[in-house]
Amino acid sequence: MQVRSRLLPLLRSPLIGELLAWLFLHPETSSSVVELARRFKVSQSTISREVSHLAAAGLVREERRGRLRLVGADLNNPLARPLTELLALTYGPAAVLTDLLSGIGGVDEAYIYGSWAARYTGTAGPAPRDVDVLVVGDADDDDLADAARSAERRLGREVNVHRVSAAAWRSADDDPFLASVRSRPSYPILEAGDRS
Repeated sequence: MQVRSRLLPLLRSPLIGELLAWLFLHPETSSSVVELARRFKVSQSTISREVSHLAAAGLVREERRGRLRLVGADLNNPLARPLTELLALTYGPAAVLTDLLSGIGGVDEAYIYGSWAARYTGTAGPAPRDVDVLVVGDADDDDLADAARSAERRLGREVNVHRVSAAAWRSADDDPFLASVRSRPSYPILEAGDRS
């Protein structure tokens, strides 16, 4: 049985939402099927199959360079603009925040929690009005605030960043807030070891 997306129920699976968001929110780049499979932690055959469906629908463009299959958003499709807006509001936080936070020194791990993560994991409820982000590490608060403002402009919704030290995150039992974050759904943006 296939799981329908709760963030954008028009899509037949969360993977389709993540894939489309990545491609449409990074329209200036093309990604290989291998890169996409690694990013979404699925097999290359799964990504290849989904890309073929999206290409047949005219939503993505493909380019072959030898054995390399490159994929990007087809911005000439009349659905591109409204689809990009829908994707920014639904699956956009994962795509946008991964880019923004991976460029900041001192970010060891980062997670989306709260209503967005709950909808992503299938918990029914209203559409998220904001995005809550937990950053683990010693990143500069000004850099995190700049990233949050940049994400807000791209996503069209408020982004709240809460930073904790790695030591505090490891001993979350002592902090009611961190215990609460751990006990509820979360979506990993950057996990320990992602940048190695």
